[in-house]
Amino acid sequence: MTEIFRITLAQLNPTVGALKANADKAFAAWETGRDAGSDFVAMPEMFVTGYQTQDLIRRPAFQRDAMLAIEELAARCADGPPLGIGGPWVEGAALYNAYFILQDGKIAARMLKHELPNDDVFDEVRLFTPGPISGPIRIGPLRLGIPVCEDAWHPDVAETLAETGAEVLFVPNGSPYRRGKRDLRLNVTVARVVETGLPLIYLNTVGGQDDQVFDGASFALNPGGALAMQLPAFEEVISELTLENTDEGWRVAQGETVPVADAWEQDYHAMVLSLRDYLGKSGFKRVLLGLSGGIDSALVATVAADAIGPENVHCIMLPSEFTSQGSLDDAASVARALGCKLDTVHIEEARKAVGGALAHLFEGTQPDVTEENIQSRLRGLMLMALSNKFGGMLLTTGNKSEMAVGYATIYGDMSGGYNPIKDLYKTRVFETCRWRNANHRPWMMAPAGEVIAPRIIDKPPSAELRADQKDEDSLPPYPVLDAILERLVENQESIAEIVDAGFDRATVERVEHLLYISEWKRFQSAPGTRLSTMAFWLDRRYPIVNRWRDRG
Repeated sequence: MTEIFRITLAQLNPTVGALKANADKAFAAWETGRDAGSDFVAMPEMFVTGYQTQDLIRRPAFQRDAMLAIEELAARCADGPPLGIGGPWVEGAALYNAYFILQDGKIAARMLKHELPNDDVFDEVRLFTPGPISGPIRIGPLRLGIPVCEDAWHPDVAETLAETGAEVLFVPNGSPYRRGKRDLRLNVTVARVVETGLPLIYLNTVGGQDDQVFDGASFALNPGGALAMQLPAFEEVISELTLENTDEGWRVAQGETVPVADAWEQDYHAMVLSLRDYLGKSGFKRVLLGLSGGIDSALVATVAADAIGPENVHCIMLPSEFTSQGSLDDAASVARALGCKLDTVHIEEARKAVGGALAHLFEGTQPDVTEENIQSRLRGLMLMALSNKFGGMLLTTGNKSEMAVGYATIYGDMSGGYNPIKDLYKTRVFETCRWRNANHRPWMMAPAGEVIAPRIIDKPPSAELRADQKDEDSLPPYPVLDAILERLVENQESIAEIVDAGFDRATVERVEHLLYISEWKRFQSAPGTRLSTMAFWLDRRYPIVNRWRDRG
C-alpha cells in the first residue's frame, strides 16, 4: 500500500497586529485539518502578526505578545496534527523571522529565515537578524525542508536542505502581488525543483495590508516542474494536499489546478480586495467619493461597489458653473447602473464667498490656476465634512499619470483616505473600465453589465475647472505621457534612451521635470493599491527636494 502524507494548506488573510484573531483563525484551520485526518496543517509566513509589520515588529512589547500568542496556540493544538505557523522569535538582542512547528502542546521546532529581502517593498535587513540555514524537520514519515519565503529564491538554501535529507520543500510566504509576479514565482520555484529533484509546495498569504495586497495563488510542483496544484488568487482557501511515497520518492498527488486569470482581471481583483481589506481592517463599513462624470471617479465608484456593495457607496456630485450637463448625466448614469446613492452639493455660492473674501488681496491680478484650484479644494472640504459627519471613508480618485506629474490639487481632489487606482496609468484606466463592463465575477458585489457608459470612456478627459478645459491643454496626450512615464518610472531610462525611442526631447524633459517637482504632493497623497514594479511609496523612494535633472 502506498504511503501517504496529508497536508492542510491554509491560504488565509491575517490582520497586522490582531494577534488573538490571527491565532484564532489558525486554530480554526488546524481544527479543519485535524477533522480531515491531515498529518500537518500549514499557515503562511508571519501569520500570527500579519505581514508586513514594518517597524511595529521592533517594539519589545509586541514581540513578547506575539511569542506568547504562539505558545498559547501550541497549547490549544496539543491533541492533533502539528501546526506550522510564522511569527517572530527573539534570542538575546537578535530578532528573527521564524517559522514554528507546534506539536504536543509546545514549540517542537523553529526555522529561522536566512535570506532577508532588502529590495522591492521589503526592508527586512533593517528589522531582522539572518538565521542559519535550518536543516529539515521530520513530521511522521516525511523529512520536510522549510525555506522561508525569500530563502526559496536562493539556490544555496534549497541545496543545503536537499543535501541534509529533505524529501519535500515547503515554502511559507508573505509575497505581495504585482503584475507578472506569479510567472516570476513559478520561474524561481521551478529552478529549485530542477536543482534539487524535490517536490515543492508554495503557500502564500492573501489579503490587503495598506498599499500591498497578497494574492495567495499557492501552488505545488513535482520534480521536473510539473504543476500538481494551483489554488485561486485573492481568495481565502483551506485545501487538502496529498503526498505519495513512490519508488522515486515523495510526489504531490494531482490536485485541483484553478485557471490563472489574465493581467486585467488580476489587477482589478487586487484593487477590490485591497480596498475591501483596507476599509474592513480599519473599521470602516462605508465610503463616499466625488463622482464627477469622468472616467477615474467612475472606476473608483465601481471598484468600491464591487468591494463593499453599492448600498455602502455614497456618490456626491459637486457641480460649479463649469460643470457640463453631460458630466451631470454621466455621473448619474454610473450611480444608477451600480445602484449607489447619489447626492448633489453645489459649490458655486461657496466659490463666490471665497473669491469675495480674497478679492482685496487678489486685486490687480489675473485669474489663473489659483481660482481653478479653489474649486477643487472646496470640493475636498465638502467631501471631508460629509465623511466626518456620517462616518464613511472618503476615497480619492487620481490615476498614476496624474500622481506622476502632479496634475492633482493638494487638499482638493487629493483629499481622502485611500485610492484604489493610484498605481494605474490613465491608459490602463480606460482598458480596465472596458474590461469591467464586459466581465463579472462572483467576488464582485456590484451588478454585472455595462456600468460605465462608453461615452464616459471615450470622451476627452477634463477637470472642468474652467470653460472648455481639456487635460491635453496642460499635458501630452495620455498615450504619449504614459509611454514616457513608464520608461522614466518603471524602466528608469535616461532622457537620451527615451528620445532615441522616438519621443520629442522637449516633451520628455518636461515630463521628467514634472515628475520630480511633484514628489512633495505624492508624499502627502493617500495610500493606494500596489499593482506595478514601481508604485509610488515603498517601491520608488525619491527625495522631495531634488535639483538634479537628466540632460544627457
